[in-house]
Amino acid sequence: MFKLSGKPRMTRLKTRLITVFTPSDAAAGNTNAQNLTVKEIVARLPEDQFHVTLLCDGKPDARLAARRNTRLVPWTNHGNTARLLCHCLFPPPDIYFFPRTGPLDRIFFDVRKRLRLRTSLVTYIVMAMNAVTGRGMIGRSIVEGNLVFGNSKHVVETIREMFGVEARPIYDGVDRRHYFSAEKRAENVKPVVLYAGSLQPRKRVELVIQQAARLPDLQFRLAGKGETEMHCRDLAQRLGCRNVFFLGHLSSGELGEEMRKADIFFFPSILEGNPQVLLQAGACGLPCVAMELYRSDYVIDGKTGFLARSDGELSEGLNRLAGDAALRQSFAAAAVQHTGQFVWDDIAGQWAGVFQRTVASHQPYLQRRAS
Repeated sequence: MFKLSGKPRMTRLKTRLITVFTPSDAAAGNTNAQNLTVKEIVARLPEDQFHVTLLCDGKPDARLAARRNTRLVPWTNHGNTARLLCHCLFPPPDIYFFPRTGPLDRIFFDVRKRLRLRTSLVTYIVMAMNAVTGRGMIGRSIVEGNLVFGNSKHVVETIREMFGVEARPIYDGVDRRHYFSAEKRAENVKPVVLYAGSLQPRKRVELVIQQAARLPDLQFRLAGKGETEMHCRDLAQRLGCRNVFFLGHLSSGELGEEMRKADIFFFPSILEGNPQVLLQAGACGLPCVAMELYRSDYVIDGKTGFLARSDGELSEGLNRLAGDAALRQSFAAAAVQHTGQFVWDDIAGQWAGVFQRTVASHQPYLQRRAS
């Protein structure tokens, strides 16, 4: 079984608060995986050691709103970049955490370089790097980062191969408020297959529709929305799929409920980092069928699910699970056990330690060069 590196401790520092800025959304309704990660980390940082600034587009996560030394900057219709930039410069924070690809990041990177600010850039990469994903601000955040982390061993390897930058993995955890296994799973007369995620080309949700056409006795439920939704709906209609249900965007609580009602999680995406949704599904006791391309640490091939090397193997994995209730039960129990090690309290402790060590070794801006 994959093991997280040793359990970290949040060491108490007898100094001023460490200031952290992150261009992440503290809104409760934002279920984007990157924003979920930051909310779970910030919710657990010691309030007497860290001052964190985030943006907030809507009603905030109650845990963050109630925290001392946590500033939520409201997102408005105009002027967000300039207003957030002020929070990055007056004064500059100790740490700029988890940069993204927007104008705020670009401007701050430029100012940091020109003025040689002492703000440390802590970069977290959640997508395997290649010639497309490593372009622009993502690549720059790796090259210019003081410390770089990835959300899986595979992501870290792609960072090293493409940029010559040493990175380390820190994994995501499971929000146990929403993602947990049912004490007794109800038996569906016909297996229910669930897909959850955005509907965009790299996710290949069309393959879910094609499987539904091939397996009319199974029910297929799709949670999410995105640019390919209308195409997927049209495809389902053309193929006569009466066993496909589009659920739209779901909250974390609603998605957890759907996972506990399903029998199989089917995820044909071909470009990922280490998808949180596979971890969430496993925590709910769902065996997963996904692609092997991104080598997710959240699925053990042949024990908690199947990692396919081709579309044919995707179909084979789905066939095996759909036709074997005992195999589903075995994989479900193993998935719950495996995902039990990804605990947010421990992972937030790792990040707290990273921030503390980074501040202890502060240095002005220094551009990295790939070897």
